[in-house]
Amino acid sequence: MTKKYQNSCPLLVDESNLSKAWAKAILHVIDHAGKEVSPLILSVTGFDDNGNPAEDSAVRKALDELLIAKKMQNVETVAYTIFPQRLWKIAQGNRARLFEIYLDAFPRYQAMNRNNRLGLYFERLISYGRGPCDGNQLEWILSQFNSREGVRRSMYQASVFDPGRDHVAVAQLQFPCLQQVSFEPTDEGLVVNAFYATQQLFVKAYGNYLGIAQLGAFMAHEMGTTLFRMNIVIGVAKFERIGKTDQELRSLLAAARACVDPKPRAEAERASTRLVVGMIT
Repeated sequence: MTKKYQNSCPLLVDESNLSKAWAKAILHVIDHAGKEVSPLILSVTGFDDNGNPAEDSAVRKALDELLIAKKMQNVETVAYTIFPQRLWKIAQGNRARLFEIYLDAFPRYQAMNRNNRLGLYFERLISYGRGPCDGNQLEWILSQFNSREGVRRSMYQASVFDPGRDHVAVAQLQFPCLQQVSFEPTDEGLVVNAFYATQQLFVKAYGNYLGIAQLGAFMAHEMGTTLFRMNIVIGVAKFERIGKTDQELRSLLAAARACVDPKPRAEAERASTRLVVGMIT
């Protein structure tokens, strides 16, 4: 039987701020019937010279606080499953050292959470289990890019989903939702593309977006360029693990709406200022 998804018209979000892009996606679900969007296409620019995305601190703070209150992983922890930003800083720009440190630590990461039993995203990217460079797909892409010109563009892609390991008859599986990433060098900088079968908008999406951006920034650095754009295609984006009318969402939704449309917030601040000035005078 074919399942009919609510909000099954494509939603395209194109923004120069990661927080605003995420906020637009969740507000679309909040403001429409159902709890899903199929598909969601999200495109983000606005990265600085180091590949850091523009963010709204109020949105990020409100989301992290609610995730922690709900005993879920915060944004940084989710992003770490895609790219270990802290280890990249420890490696001090040495990617061979980054890969070494991560693979040494991976058994501990896997043991920390039963949902990691099938692997983690960065682990699949650098230790797929087969292929050139001992399965390190990122190293293969970078070695080919840096060693010769005119490499076919389809070479710059890496897989996460593996039918041999992931086609299992299990009702619920936390990993892997991310299927594949690809990298496209352009005159404006590197474009990173990610493809998700499904995605949890509240629990994982922001961290996913940040992790993909950090991965793109790493690859751009190693390719001698800068990160220009991130495109993410999600087959089904789901608002799960929290009700749309949950009262604990109020602060987060207020921050999201202010990020998407700052005019009401600015008007309220001006009104407050006029009131204070009037009281003083």
